[in-house]
Amino acid sequence: MPTAEPVICCVQKLVLYETRARYFLVGSNHAETKYRVLKIDRTEPKDLVVIDDKHIYSQQEVRELLGRLDLGNRTKIGQKGSSGLSRALSAFGIVGIGFVRFLEGYYILLITKRRKMADIGGHSIYKIEDTNMIYIPNDSVRITHPDEARYVRIFQNVDLSSNFYFSYSYDLTHSLQYNLTVLKTPLDMLKSETTQSRQETFDIFEDEGLTTQGISGVFGICSQPYMKYLWNGQLLGKIKDFVHHDWLLHIIHGFCGQSKLLIYGRPVHVTLIARRSSKFAGTRFLKRGANCEGDVANEVETEQIVHDASMMSFSAGSYSSYVQVRGSVPLYWSQDISTMMPKPLITLDRADPYAYVAALHFDQMFKRFGSPVIILNLVKKREKRKHERILSEELFAAVTYLNQFLPPEHYIHYIAWDMARYTKSKLYNVLDRLNIIAEDVVKRTGFFVNRPDFYCNTLRPDERWSELGGFVSSSGRLQTGVLRTNCVDCLDRTNTAQFMVGKCALAYQLYALGMIDRPKLQFDTDTVRLFEELYEDHGDTLSLQYGGSQLVHRVKTYRKIAPWTQHSKDIMQTLSRYYSNAFSDADRQDSINLFLGVFQPVEGKPHLWELPTDYYLHQKITILLPHSRRSYTHWWTPEVLLYLPLPYDE
Repeated sequence: MPTAEPVICCVQKLVLYETRARYFLVGSNHAETKYRVLKIDRTEPKDLVVIDDKHIYSQQEVRELLGRLDLGNRTKIGQKGSSGLSRALSAFGIVGIGFVRFLEGYYILLITKRRKMADIGGHSIYKIEDTNMIYIPNDSVRITHPDEARYVRIFQNVDLSSNFYFSYSYDLTHSLQYNLTVLKTPLDMLKSETTQSRQETFDIFEDEGLTTQGISGVFGICSQPYMKYLWNGQLLGKIKDFVHHDWLLHIIHGFCGQSKLLIYGRPVHVTLIARRSSKFAGTRFLKRGANCEGDVANEVETEQIVHDASMMSFSAGSYSSYVQVRGSVPLYWSQDISTMMPKPLITLDRADPYAYVAALHFDQMFKRFGSPVIILNLVKKREKRKHERILSEELFAAVTYLNQFLPPEHYIHYIAWDMARYTKSKLYNVLDRLNIIAEDVVKRTGFFVNRPDFYCNTLRPDERWSELGGFVSSSGRLQTGVLRTNCVDCLDRTNTAQFMVGKCALAYQLYALGMIDRPKLQFDTDTVRLFEELYEDHGDTLSLQYGGSQLVHRVKTYRKIAPWTQHSKDIMQTLSRYYSNAFSDADRQDSINLFLGVFQPVEGKPHLWELPTDYYLHQKITILLPHSRRSYTHWWTPEVLLYLPLPYDE
C-alpha cells in the first residue's frame, strides 16, 4: 500500500509576527507538534510576495527560527529603526482566503474567533465568529488612493461572522455521499496521477500525535472543493498554487445546525447543512432567475445527515444523508423595484424559445446529482391579474421542450402545485398534500446510507422499503437524483415544502439505521419537534441572507396551529423584508459582488458605485460575441448522460 500524506489541515492555530520588512505567519496543528512558516513581504506597495518553504518544523526549531529573526531585525545601539520581531495577532486560519487587494496594496484576512457547530464522523465544523483584516505593506512604501477606504467599507459589509463555516478535515462543499463514495476508492487509485482531483488519505488520530498501529482503513479524503459552493475561491486564487494546502481553508456560506437525540437510549445526531451558491449570488429583487451560464439566484443545497453517535469513524459507523435543492426559476426574468410596489411586476427579460439557460441549469444538476431531477413548482397557477403564473407557464414550456430530447427514463419530472391557493382553502390540508408529494419524491430518489440493510429490517420488512429508489449495492445505498423546489422567492413556501420532504426522508434514514420499526414519523414527537426547530432556524437564516428578514410563513402557519401573536410577528417580518429590499439591498449587492470577485477594482476604470447596473458583471457571455453555443437538441453534456442515473461527479 503506498504511503499517503495526512490531509487534516495541519495549520489550525496561527500567530502573526511582524518586522518592518516582513510578516511571518507561524501555523501549528492543534497539538502544537508540527509547525509551518509563511513569509510575507511588506516592502512591495502593490504586489503580493509570499514565500512558503513547505518545511515542517518542530516546536524547538520554530523557537530557534523566531529567535534568529528577532535578533537579526534588532538595530544596533544608537541607531534608529526596528525593535525586532513583535507578535501582532493570534488566529485560527487565514479565512481560507488570505489575501485581497483593491486599489492600494494587499490585505490578509485572519479568523480570530470560531465556534464549534457540529461533529460529523469525528470532524469538527466551525462557524466564523470574528475576523481581522490587516494591511500588508509598510507605511513607508504605502501608495495611498482616495477611494481605498470606501472599497474597504464595502468589502467589510459582508459580515464574515454571520453564517460562514469551515472545517479543518471535512470538505463542506461536497455532500456526505460524495465524500464517503470517494473514501471507498482503493488507495492506489487515489494516488494515481490520472485522477481528476488531488485526493489523499488521512488518519484523524495522527494530528493528535496518537499511534495508529493496528488501525486500518481510510478515515477521510481531501479532494478539490466544489467551486459553486466555495465562497472564498476568488480570494484563494493568488496563493493556492504556490503554498502548501495546509494553509488553505475552504469556506461555505449558508447554515449549519445539529440536534442531538436519544432514541430508545441510542444517541443520534441530526445535522442540517445548507450550502449557498456563490454563483449569481445576491439579494432578493436584484437577483432573480438565472444568468447566461445556468446559475440561478438563491440557489441552496440542503443536506440532512443522520448518524449513530455511538460510533465516531466513517469506516465503522452508520451514516445516512439526504440532499435537496432550492433555487429561483431558471429563466431570464426580473422584477423592477423602482416603482415601490409591494409585489413588483414580473418581467421576462429575454425570449428563450429553446430553453437555453434552463438546459444549462439542468445539465449542471444531472452532473452533480444524477437522475431523476424532480421539480416541485409552488408558484400560483390561478390569478386575477397574471403575475406568478407567468413563471409557471414558461417553466412548464421549458421542461416540456427539454424532455423531448432526453431518454424517457431520464425525463425531468415536473410537479406544479399552487400551495398558496391550497392554504386559503378550508377543504384541503396543505401538509397532508405535501406529505403525499414527499413520499413519492423520496421513493424516486432514494437516499444515501453507508452500510447494508440491518438484519432486523429483513426480519420485519416494510412494503414501502422495497419500493425505495436510488442505487442499492452490497455496501449500502446511494441517492440518485434530487428534488428541486421553488416558489417565487424560494423562502417561506419552499422551506415548508423542504421540511416535509426532509421529515419523510428522516423516517427512512432512522429506519435504515435500525432506530425505528417502520419508516414513518408523527408530528407530535420529540424527534419531529427538534427537526422542525432545526428547519425553522435554517429557513430564518436563509431568508435573512436573501430576503432581509426572517420567515413570514412557518410550518405552524401551514399547520394552522400558530398562535394569534404570530400574525403580528408575520406583519413585522413582511415590513422588515420590504424595508430591506427597498433601502439596503443595493449596498448588500455591491458588497457581495466585491467579496466574490465579480467586480474587481481597476485604476482608471469606473468604480463599483458608478456602475448603473451589475447586469453585465453577471451576464458575461452577453458581451463576449461571438461565442459558441451548445446544440438546441443535444443540450446535455454527453459523458454525463452516459453515467445516469448515477451522478457524473462521483
